[in-house]
Amino acid sequence: MIMKSMVPNTLVFLFGFFLLFVNVSELSAQEAPADKPAKAGIETRIGYLRAYEPQLALSVLDIPPRDEGVAGASVAINDNNTTGKFLNQSFALDVTETKRDADVVPAFKEMLARGDRFILTDISARQLLSIADLARENGVLLFNVGATDDILREEECRPNVFHTAPTRTMLADGLAQYLVWKQWRRWVLLYGSHDNDKLYADAVRRAATRFGATIVEERLYEDKGTARRTDTGVIQVQKQMPVFTQNLPEHDVVVVADESEVFGSYVPYRTWTPRPVAGTAGLVPSSWHPASEQWGGSQIQNRFVKATGRRMLSKDMQAWTAVRILGEAVTRTKGNDAGQVEAFIKADDFSIAAFKGQKVTFRTWNWQLRQPILLGDGHGVVSTSPQEGFLHQFSELDTLGVDRPETRCKLN
Repeated sequence: MIMKSMVPNTLVFLFGFFLLFVNVSELSAQEAPADKPAKAGIETRIGYLRAYEPQLALSVLDIPPRDEGVAGASVAINDNNTTGKFLNQSFALDVTETKRDADVVPAFKEMLARGDRFILTDISARQLLSIADLARENGVLLFNVGATDDILREEECRPNVFHTAPTRTMLADGLAQYLVWKQWRRWVLLYGSHDNDKLYADAVRRAATRFGATIVEERLYEDKGTARRTDTGVIQVQKQMPVFTQNLPEHDVVVVADESEVFGSYVPYRTWTPRPVAGTAGLVPSSWHPASEQWGGSQIQNRFVKATGRRMLSKDMQAWTAVRILGEAVTRTKGNDAGQVEAFIKADDFSIAAFKGQKVTFRTWNWQLRQPILLGDGHGVVSTSPQEGFLHQFSELDTLGVDRPETRCKLN
């Protein structure tokens, strides 16, 4: 009796609930937009303009890899995307190649037409200056990841050009601090005949004066235009280098300035007097070293090796740092507007981690990235500058390179 009376009541209740569900569903459908668009993500295109031609070196082990620099940028793009996927942001790399000493303006204009507003440059100082003002007129930020010329940060500095590559003066100062710390204060300077060699030699002279070393003699090695490796057999080199370094004054170290790779690699172990060699050969200052694993360096090295099959070089780290700076700026500003990104990077509290023992920052007077200089040979890192005891009232990193009171940069 009770069961029979409950069945109709239950059916009525269920039918009423069904009608209510249908009405609510129809009401929701009426209120919702007919074609609601999906939330659009933020895609940031980062250009990479490089002047590339195959380069020779005195040793086949020193020939730069085909993807030098670009590989570092690619790994950083992946790092940015790892974080960006949680924030609906994505990053893409746009690589454009031109020849060394070529006019890069047409290639740069093509990048502008594709919408690149953040561009890494691995080109000569002359090429960079040819596009710097055009970039500024179009709201483009440039990141110099290759050129070490001090003039780009001094007389020819630009407010829209950031430099993650160190200067020659930073490299020379990093080396000089270590040599002075070792009490090797008497130097012989051997330098090449090409313009870049002479600029490196100038940086060495400046560093010697700055830190209390003495260059007891200088010798110029003229490039006679030989075929380098094929014309310089072991026997010839073994005889030539001792003669070239004979009858030198008493000295502690031989400093080589040979960016052009004409003779520098032949100096170690072949000098007339047995002395350590440093500079562009022997103990070499750089922004990074393939064997660096301190301060978490093994993490970036492992990711890089997994992605590329080789160890990370200085230019790779310089490009990686530039892309990570952009990634950090886009993430923090929640957009890729060039003006907002520039303002974020130029803020007083901006810094970025770069696996070098401390956060690195930009010098506000010329937009050069402050960074430690690693000193290494072919197998490992020997030391890192700034060295202990070289103090500065603001940042010890400013003991490397041109400091604010010395700068000739006048940013508009």
